[in-house]
Amino acid sequence: MKSALLLFSGGQDSTTALVWARQRFDKVSAISFDFGQTHTIELESAKSIAEHYNIPHTTLSISSLYAEVSSCSLLKKEGMLPVSSEEKEGIPDTFVPGRNLLFLNIAAIHAFAHGISDIIIGVSEVDYSGYPDCREGFLQSAEKSISLAFDQKFHIHAPFLHCSKAEEIQLLQKAGELDILKKTHTCYRGERPPCGQCDACRLRAEAFLEAGVEDPLTS
Repeated sequence: MKSALLLFSGGQDSTTALVWARQRFDKVSAISFDFGQTHTIELESAKSIAEHYNIPHTTLSISSLYAEVSSCSLLKKEGMLPVSSEEKEGIPDTFVPGRNLLFLNIAAIHAFAHGISDIIIGVSEVDYSGYPDCREGFLQSAEKSISLAFDQKFHIHAPFLHCSKAEEIQLLQKAGELDILKKTHTCYRGERPPCGQCDACRLRAEAFLEAGVEDPLTS
């Protein structure tokens, strides 16, 4: 059987990646990370969606690491600024330094222990919020480095790397799985209904507008 491990946040991108993976692999499992984010609703969403599809789901805590060495507006740390609603140049304050590199490495450890060589991540270069670890060059480098580190060929799949969120929505619609987005969480402020003002909410709203589809989460 062909198996794959999905990096799963419980958001729109990784949930769409889950639907994509289930169409292509015999067995899909998911791994989520408690990295000390300001809200845990995304982990609750991930658990709910994994249960909906009846897939194995693991949540690992690495919150102590980020609490010691990093800071951004998405981390629970005393004195941190709230998530901004203003569009800014450069890397946004919601960027969690090294997150995808760390997640992929830990995912590879988990995959290696379970005989899995295919790892899936739902990032995109098209509307990636300015995060440097969502780019093709990074993913190619990570795949090569992880494969060398384990002396085993890993394949890192980023099926939506060159797709917009609107195209992801159309994929779900075509697959008859659009309603699953009602269980997802996107808002950086952890609000449900979503705040509609943070970068994540704006990108999601723009994508549904472009796709000409109503968002199940807000309908």
